[in-house]
Amino acid sequence: MQITNVRAHHIRIPYDAGVASFKQGASAISALEIVLVEVSTDSGLTGWGDAFSYVCPRSSATAIDEMIAPQARGLEVPEAAGIPAFMERIQRNLHLFGRYGITMFAISALDIALWDLAARVQGVPLHRLLGARKRARIPAYASLLRIGTPDLVASECETALRRGYTAIKLHETTALAVFAARRAIGDSIPLMVDMNCPMISAEAIAFAHECKAAAPMFLEEPVWPPEDFAALAETRTKGGLDIAAGENACTVNQFRQMMDAGAVSYAQPSVTKVGGITEYLKVVDLADERGVRLAPHSPYFGPGLLATLQLLSLRDDKTFVEFFYMNRAACLWRGAIDVGADGAVAVPDGPGLGYEPDREVMERYRV
Repeated sequence: MQITNVRAHHIRIPYDAGVASFKQGASAISALEIVLVEVSTDSGLTGWGDAFSYVCPRSSATAIDEMIAPQARGLEVPEAAGIPAFMERIQRNLHLFGRYGITMFAISALDIALWDLAARVQGVPLHRLLGARKRARIPAYASLLRIGTPDLVASECETALRRGYTAIKLHETTALAVFAARRAIGDSIPLMVDMNCPMISAEAIAFAHECKAAAPMFLEEPVWPPEDFAALAETRTKGGLDIAAGENACTVNQFRQMMDAGAVSYAQPSVTKVGGITEYLKVVDLADERGVRLAPHSPYFGPGLLATLQLLSLRDDKTFVEFFYMNRAACLWRGAIDVGADGAVAVPDGPGLGYEPDREVMERYRV
């Protein structure tokens, strides 16, 4: 079975996050930018991947068209056991263009699509290729966007709990907001704080001490720059709180450096960034070997989320799936991956990643 084409689809789905906002620079973002990657074969089977693309969809799509498609078109589709070697060749061929960022986002998309195809060939869900499924539903935490005002933070947390969520993650950088959330949700609900790399280590250590009484499960990426693993380790040691990081790391090699430095309590591989399912699995093996817990990064709604659900179904350690807290105008999967009243998301049972994207939604929101 040969790869006949690799095509990027740029889909833009508007959303409403209420009082919250998501900004890159000065611009507010009000739509989910999704770059679906369709890998076609001469057998008629199709695999679907997902390139990370928050504010760079055209760049991610161009990387698929200019770097990935020429590398993959005409090659034999590997069986599951052959995907790591296949992707190693792709990484080697493209290393000149960087080992992180757009290049790796595009590589991740191809890798996810190949795993989707490998499972579809066998007619089984992806998790069946990787081990025994231990969970049919994965608990989701509400990943709130940046709000800022403590009273509004508290109100949104309360609403999320009413909708069934059993854990909350903030994107806040003030202790007032953290304590407002804790008072709103009570002592028993896990609370995480994602900071998006704003501080030097001394500031982050002080912030950790300020927040300690609110008992956050972890502080996520408190330090700038994100690759300063020594500063992250110092924050973890002197701040007295668990630290999570990894959405800005790529390949298992960066995660090894991070863990060698003692920088993290929770590793956060992002399947659409790290190098796909292949690299994600390597990171999980390394984390388990080092006694580092897992908290994957997954605030997206394309095939990357389906892949994350499949991968988390293999674990029985109550690991959460991250779910962006917003109302989308449409769903590529016909609402099948929405969070239920129990605060969990069902692991798809269909072949491959589990679902085919809704072509009608793709056409309606195609850019």
